[in-house]
Amino acid sequence: MKLGLVLCLVFALVWVELQHASCQQTKRRKDAGGNHIRPGGKRAKGRHSKLKEETGVRGQSLLTQVLDKGRFLRLGGTTTMTPGKNVELRCKGTNIGWSYPSYLNTYNDSRLSVKQSDKYSQLILTSPSAADTGAYSCWTILCDGSDCHKDQDTISTSYIYFNDKDNLFVPSTIHFEIVFLRPTKPAVVPCRVTNPQAKVSLLKEVPPVEIPANGTLVTYDPTRGFVLQKPSPEHQGVFYCKAVTKGTPQISTKYQLLYVEVPSGPPFVNVEASHQFVRGGSTINITCTVLGEPDVDVSFSWSYPGQGQRPVDIQGSKRLVNRGMGRTTLISQSVITVEDMETIDFGKYKCRAKNLNGETSVATDIVSG
Repeated sequence: MKLGLVLCLVFALVWVELQHASCQQTKRRKDAGGNHIRPGGKRAKGRHSKLKEETGVRGQSLLTQVLDKGRFLRLGGTTTMTPGKNVELRCKGTNIGWSYPSYLNTYNDSRLSVKQSDKYSQLILTSPSAADTGAYSCWTILCDGSDCHKDQDTISTSYIYFNDKDNLFVPSTIHFEIVFLRPTKPAVVPCRVTNPQAKVSLLKEVPPVEIPANGTLVTYDPTRGFVLQKPSPEHQGVFYCKAVTKGTPQISTKYQLLYVEVPSGPPFVNVEASHQFVRGGSTINITCTVLGEPDVDVSFSWSYPGQGQRPVDIQGSKRLVNRGMGRTTLISQSVITVEDMETIDFGKYKCRAKNLNGETSVATDIVSG
């Protein structure tokens, strides 16, 4: 009887311990499983991935080059490539804008193509040459309805050198360029190179002398050319650049440097008629003249008594004029000619001249006499 009671007590104690161990093991499994699958953990992981992705887009370069066998290379500020080998660039995003050397647009070059896919935009340039050396950029375009703008935080740029030993200077379609010098801002002699390691010097043709790049008043940037920080009349003349690597020195195109000192602002306009008093049946010329900066374009428009009813001839012209002391001015003119004057042709002739700084109107009266 006692033995049976003892056995029952032992059995009960063993059963309690087994149940306790089983509960602890179940709890541990439950806790471990909860840490692994709880929804909060998933959301936290998702937020981290999204933050990492956004940081990569805003804080790092988006511009990459597609290499062989599906490999990618993120481009830095400058990159050197081999001419003749097709180039494929990519920029991540669903709405991407691009910029590249402007002449590729000017001549509608069929070697260049840009395609937008669901996740990235692709720029392909086939058979690149030394002339394609320049800055290539991409950026995200943000739109709010029909209002779209460039996202400045995502702009990614790389200046690509297409290193050609036979063309150390980036070829130009202009064989004799004019560079205007102004006392108020730096001037650039744009002899860019295709090899950033080339040693480049600036030389004046007459008298033959080298203009040293001292890092202050005259500097050299292979992506721009020689920069004259404070141009003066002494810098006028015909110049060229010389580049040397390991081979024979090469010479750039020639540059005519002209000193300009014309106040910036709306056009200064003068209008003058060949005759103020005109008889019927006569011919009259009215000339509208603007003196301005050589590289500031001026456009003209006219209003006159017989407009829309009488035929007139309007001709434009431009020429550079040396005004002494080494100063150069651009003279722009528009001439309106009226033949076989009739009663309807007499009255006020108004000329409007416009440049990037504003517009000026002047008028003269043509009287029957």
